[in-house]
Amino acid sequence: MTIEFDFKRLRPSRLRTRRIQTKKRRWLLTGVLFVSLVMLTVFLFLSARTTPPPPATSKELPVESKGAEYRVIEGKVEAGKTLFESLSDKKIPTQWTELIISNLRPHLDFRKMKGGIYRVFVDDREELAKFVYEEGPVEIYEVSRDGTNYVGKRVNVPLEAQLVKVTGEIRSSLFEAMEAAGEQDILTLAFAEILAWEIDFYMDVREGDRFKIVVEKMYKGKEFIEYGTIHAVEYGGQERTIMGIRYRDDYYDENGKSLRKVFLKAPLRFNRISSRFSHSRRHPILGGLRPHHGVDYAAPMGTPVWAVGNGKVVSCGWNGGYGKQVVLRHMNGYTTHYGHLSRFGPGIRVGRQVEQKQVIGYVGSTGLSTGPHLDYRLAKDDRFRNPLKETFPTGIPIPQGEMDVFVKRRDEMLAWLRGDSVPSQVSVSSAQEKTLDR
Repeated sequence: MTIEFDFKRLRPSRLRTRRIQTKKRRWLLTGVLFVSLVMLTVFLFLSARTTPPPPATSKELPVESKGAEYRVIEGKVEAGKTLFESLSDKKIPTQWTELIISNLRPHLDFRKMKGGIYRVFVDDREELAKFVYEEGPVEIYEVSRDGTNYVGKRVNVPLEAQLVKVTGEIRSSLFEAMEAAGEQDILTLAFAEILAWEIDFYMDVREGDRFKIVVEKMYKGKEFIEYGTIHAVEYGGQERTIMGIRYRDDYYDENGKSLRKVFLKAPLRFNRISSRFSHSRRHPILGGLRPHHGVDYAAPMGTPVWAVGNGKVVSCGWNGGYGKQVVLRHMNGYTTHYGHLSRFGPGIRVGRQVEQKQVIGYVGSTGLSTGPHLDYRLAKDDRFRNPLKETFPTGIPIPQGEMDVFVKRRDEMLAWLRGDSVPSQVSVSSAQEKTLDR
């Protein structure tokens, strides 16, 4: 018996089965895609919520260095705190802090830190890349990575020097006149120190006196930083005009004689005088008219007293009404006496040699004294002289072979002092030359 299949009858049934299977596959694929999309959405949402924010102590700053971006942690060393404590407060790792301090120690005295701001640069591997500490506009210190090591240094900040002329007129004091000219006390002190052998700024200053200073002012951009070299000074008083020209790290008058002399005009830098030289003065404690062979310099307790000239300590101790007193012997029979001191200067004792401007004691009120002041006396061959009127030998002149160079320099400064513009031939020193101590 032969069985024959009718293929024409079977074909529609098979087609229906294929359609059903195709629909099932489509639904299955659609379901898989939908579930995958849902899971991806949930994952991204949860990831965004669980990603930790950047540390609160840092600021993300795009600091470029050789193609790298650093995370920067900024902080400030507050008064009374150490750098170590400040870095610890910012959660800086202890090993980083120790590395920073050890590399900065040769360049920075941590005991004298005045406070400042710092930045810690962290690279993409969360390693220390660089540390910068700014104590001031030009006091910047840095620790940076050099290969596998770290190197500390003080950053050289370039400054621009501008040569200016400062002028003023005395109304009440030199300090107030300099302030009225827009300048700072440090320039007043430097100016007075240059002329300390010529002028007693406690006694010789009068209303209407005028001064001029040619000085470099150092700038960082538009910010004034400090004073540089003083090239020339002039002080016009009622009786005479005194000029000082800088030449080879010293100052000379217009004739080439050094302003430095055997004796300073005064044993203190500043403050007022309470009484002038007089052979007869009513003693403030003992009463009656008694000789007063010195000058009383009223000054705050503890003001440094310096030697007016090179000499040798011949007396150092208590001397009756003078209280604590130092006596110096100088050349040519001169002696100087400093009384009513609160204490003596470092290392001052009988037999000690001292130099001009060396601190020998501090203003006090010991002995017969009504208040803090210095009793200053000058004697020659054991006879007291008026220190305000005594005339001393002139300073050492410039060698004859250098006079032509000095005269050219002097004329340049004269043109500047007496003109309104900077002469083109006057050179301004670099930012690394001498600046006034702050």
